[in-house]
Amino acid sequence: MTMLRIAMVGTRGVPAHYGGFETAIEEVGQRLAAKGHEVTVYCRYVGEPGQVPDVHLGMKLVHLPAMHKRALETLSHTGVSVLHLLRHRTDAAIVFNAANAPYLPLIRAAGIPVATHVDGLEWKRAKWNGMGKRYYRMVEALAVKWSDLLIADAIGIQDYYRERFEADTVYLAYGAPIIDGGAHHRLAELALQPRKYHLVVARFEPENHIHLIVEGYVRSNAVHPLVVVGSAPYSNAYTGLVHALGDQRVRFVGGVWDQELLDQLYANARVYWHGHSVGGTNPSLLRAIGSGAPTNAFDVDFNREVLAGAGRYFSDPDDVASLVMQAEEPRGQAELAERGALGRQLARRYDWDLVADGYEQLCLDLVAAKVSAPSRHARRTARRLAQHVILGHQTPGAEPTPGARQ
Repeated sequence: MTMLRIAMVGTRGVPAHYGGFETAIEEVGQRLAAKGHEVTVYCRYVGEPGQVPDVHLGMKLVHLPAMHKRALETLSHTGVSVLHLLRHRTDAAIVFNAANAPYLPLIRAAGIPVATHVDGLEWKRAKWNGMGKRYYRMVEALAVKWSDLLIADAIGIQDYYRERFEADTVYLAYGAPIIDGGAHHRLAELALQPRKYHLVVARFEPENHIHLIVEGYVRSNAVHPLVVVGSAPYSNAYTGLVHALGDQRVRFVGGVWDQELLDQLYANARVYWHGHSVGGTNPSLLRAIGSGAPTNAFDVDFNREVLAGAGRYFSDPDDVASLVMQAEEPRGQAELAERGALGRQLARRYDWDLVADGYEQLCLDLVAAKVSAPSRHARRTARRLAQHVILGHQTPGAEPTPGARQ
């Protein structure tokens, strides 16, 4: 097996404390490093130079500054990362976020083949104004034009790029950790008891619909509290709105970075509420079903793609209020348990080992081909990966995808 130098560019970096991209890099990068590849992850400073690690789970870390302004943070950091990358050559680069597409010509001009993970429909996010939305629509097209390959983490994202740009993508979903549901000793730290609370885990952004969930919950006669885990930079106004909608039953606990505690929150929730609407396959949703938590989700294709018949879906506060009361009825507990078990079964389709295999094959193909016709190569790679990596559609109750871990 050829050992490669692989660079991962365009995110906050690892250790993963923020979102889906960071989770994917941590899970995939450590597996590629364990196979002998040299993996370099470009990270944003979270402390003073010299106070951050140089290695994490076998991955080499390069910490560089960024402008701490929402519209410029990602682009500024990726810019200095690309300059560093051009001076420290690599065999293949994976750029996360289509917003970074303006830097792709520099990478390709240096003879480095590059794949872009395009993420969700960023232009739909409420945090972007008219200019921001136009920028994200533009960079989607640039990513198609200038990437050697495009990576999509959801069938819905694949469909979007095919319909809008007639562009093929390689489908590599995230993995779902299968979490032991037996432990609950950490819940006492938050004065919680197993199956006696509802749970939300999300960044405070309008398209994650925390406001809708809180408003619907408050309209109900729920006895068990709603625990809201999360925060976000640059979202003070929205955070204030969400807090104002709550009552004494809603508990805002902020960000939880202790993975053991977070896993126990998922695994022991009466219901996990997932409001995300514009991303692809979401790590929080995968972690929830992997823990066996019965899950209610905002009604969009991305969520139905993952949950299928294991989910219940909502679109407005009245839907939430109705589902809350169903979850609190004693006679509904058997159905919740059945849905949790089915969700865990569906989660086994999403295997980080297979996802990492897919990224490895993608990088090997990039290096071998030095692609000049990305759409043709993408089709060949997509067909090959589909034989053993694709983790997508299955009917509820079906066996896991062939090749996935049992």
